[in-house]
Amino acid sequence: MNLLSRAVAASLFAACIVVPASAQERTATKGGFSLAPQSGKTILVFRPTVRVGAQSTGGMFEPNADWTDQARKNIDDALAKRQQTLGNKVIVAPVSYGEDAQLVEEYSALFAAVSQSVIQYQFFVGNRLPTKKRDNKADIFEWSLGSGVGALPGAKDADYALFIYNKDAYGSTGRKMLQFAAALGGVGVKSGEHAGYAGLVDLKTGNLLWLNADGAMGGDVRELDGADKRVGQLLEEFPGSVQPKLATAQQ
Repeated sequence: MNLLSRAVAASLFAACIVVPASAQERTATKGGFSLAPQSGKTILVFRPTVRVGAQSTGGMFEPNADWTDQARKNIDDALAKRQQTLGNKVIVAPVSYGEDAQLVEEYSALFAAVSQSVIQYQFFVGNRLPTKKRDNKADIFEWSLGSGVGALPGAKDADYALFIYNKDAYGSTGRKMLQFAAALGGVGVKSGEHAGYAGLVDLKTGNLLWLNADGAMGGDVRELDGADKRVGQLLEEFPGSVQPKLATAQQ
């Protein structure tokens, strides 16, 4: 196992920690970073990581291939429609094979794990790491995927990379029954999980420049309208974003 693979495995292990249910939607930007519309910068968009399935009675994720395929197509279509709103030149990462494809997969997994760590160890005050805060000053947003991102397919043609991770676990009948029974006893049991993270990464340094994370997202990604809503939530407050131009009405 190479160094990156070990880092991904370790980060994914850390990401298994349960995140508090409150205040799950947060956006953060690295200090000193800004991106204006039409800045001349290029954004490399990698295909979103999409996982869709059911949540078992015991809370385990059970992947569903048909749901995942449909959701992936819907999210890809919704993202393509919104690329014009990102405010700068956007290029889609090339289709990769072999070692390149494995590298993209590893960095996509690392992005998801780092995003989960940001939520766990910075976004929630009680868990905030000492290295991520200053006394009486703004929090320090310092996270990185490592400079190896520069080796990703298409990286040499862009300044930044946009990574997106999306996971939906729809509560099974058994899980919903457990939730109902638990509620009668005054115990809270969550049915379903709908989490998403979108992040902008500097392709020269690997630094995470912007992150939008939500552990309780809306929209059913198995439906076109739901996927469009989800992508809109993921890209909310994207640096340099602009409103789409309305088409001129036909006379």
